[in-house]
Amino acid sequence: MVLVVRVFLAVVLMVMAALKVSHAAVHKVGDSAGWTTIGGVDYKKWAASKTFHVGDVIKFEYNSQFHNVMRVTHPMYQSCNATVPLDSYATGNDTITITTKGHHFFICGIPGHCQAGQKVDINVLRHPSAAAPTPALASPAVPVAHAPAPGPNMAAPLKSVKGQFVVLGLAIATLAVLVSGLA
Repeated sequence: MVLVVRVFLAVVLMVMAALKVSHAAVHKVGDSAGWTTIGGVDYKKWAASKTFHVGDVIKFEYNSQFHNVMRVTHPMYQSCNATVPLDSYATGNDTITITTKGHHFFICGIPGHCQAGQKVDINVLRHPSAAAPTPALASPAVPVAHAPAPGPNMAAPLKSVKGQFVVLGLAIATLAVLVSGLA
């Protein structure tokens, strides 16, 4: 009986640990096109089709000879002003972990690129399991006139929940086999 209790406690601890695992998503800006002015990528439409959460990673892939990434304020985003960015990236393969909810504005600082549409507004929702936000990536709050229609990624949070239920189901099945073998 002591063995059954120990096994049960071990299974419960494994399940609890599995449920605590964060499932951050990695979003490649522009999907297969990447961060570019070529091909008429609609970054506004791209961002509207995604669901972003605190802890997600935003990945910018681009040719660093012709582009860069600058995190800017909302007024700078609207006017395509890259003179004093909040952050600047130029590796061609930049990853940014989102640590706060709200709007995060990015533009290409090469003259004419932002005006040609190479800019993106990432609106981040708070992930249910996210820790308290840090002010590192805070952008000024921007009022939202209306909520966008649900996109194809609305089911993404459910995928992580399904995985957690699979782990829970396996743990319960293992426990049932152990208990039935000891009875």
